Amino acid sequence: MCARLYAGHGDGLRVVDAETGDASVRLAGHAVESLSVASAAQRGEAASGDSGGEGGEGGEGGQGDEDGGDRVLAGTFDAGLFHSVDAGETFERVAAETLGPGGSGPEAVTAVATSPHDPAVVWVGTEPSRVYRSTDGGRTVEPVAGLTDVPSASEWSFPPRPDTHHVRWIEPCPADPDRWFVGVEAGALVVTPDGGETWIDRPTGSRRDNHALATHPDAPDLVYSAAGDGFAESRDRGGSWRVVDAGLAHGYVWGLAVDPGDPQTVLVSAASGADAAHRRGEAYLYRYRRGEGFERLDGRGIPTGEGTYRAVLASGREPGELWALHDGGLYRTGDAGDSFERVSAELPARPARSLAVGGD
Repeated sequence: MCARLYAGHGDGLRVVDAETGDASVRLAGHAVESLSVASAAQRGEAASGDSGGEGGEGGEGGQGDEDGGDRVLAGTFDAGLFHSVDAGETFERVAAETLGPGGSGPEAVTAVATSPHDPAVVWVGTEPSRVYRSTDGGRTVEPVAGLTDVPSASEWSFPPRPDTHHVRWIEPCPADPDRWFVGVEAGALVVTPDGGETWIDRPTGSRRDNHALATHPDAPDLVYSAAGDGFAESRDRGGSWRVVDAGLAHGYVWGLAVDPGDPQTVLVSAASGADAAHRRGEAYLYRYRRGEGFERLDGRGIPTGEGTYRAVLASGREPGELWALHDGGLYRTGDAGDSFERVSAELPARPARSLAVGGD
């Protein structure tokens, strides 16, 4: 079992030891909207003690990187971006002078993603919708131009705050370091094939209200989207999309995670609409297997249906291992959803905002 998970809530971050159930609070009082974790193994040389200099393209550098634990990037709605290089034991605010228009200061960080090709490369999304790129592991960022120049931008709007919108998710392409997928809530999926030099607006068949996107290194042409207007998949690295709904009785899709051992198997959380998912509390878990459609996962050891809110999902480290977190607690499956076990961690009895899995 993976030893450490990171759970973002509206009042802080919980660092969870999944074996003991111990849950420590970090970033208390901050609304943790987004998380990206790079393990010591993924960070390579950056975890081995090369802490000289400020770091740049191809290396993180900076004090503390010699600790060799998970690097955790936490995006908060109220205070910008935070950075830890010791598996969440300590955090520092980063990029405060380079986030915001003209470097005007921290803003709501609603999405953060680390490149699988180089852990020093991080992309950050905010509210209002902007994207930034870092080459030093998130310590500093620079704006990536052009996102809001696409034709659909004039239509973007987030219903609870209709005068604004935000980048809800950023997903890197596992086979192309320059290709990134950006989900704007609500309004568009936007793709850059060249590191932000140009943007492809609303590829054919793509969803408008993307909540989560997912890829898998063993199937780099496949991209999945969980959206308020359905579930979709792309077979050509986001160039075109098709809606998949066979067996999916609830079309408002929120959480998304791919089986680490099988890129054809996906878990999603879904509800009949935004009210059921976020306010009334009636959400479900489904398993999607390509070629077979969706199967609702009732009675598998995790509460679903009436009285439960939408779950956030995360892929584990082993085949079949996926994690689900909702108001009923944190759950793990080791068999891709056939059964779940609850982690005995003391967590808030309300919906989570983000979930990430750390190293062993």
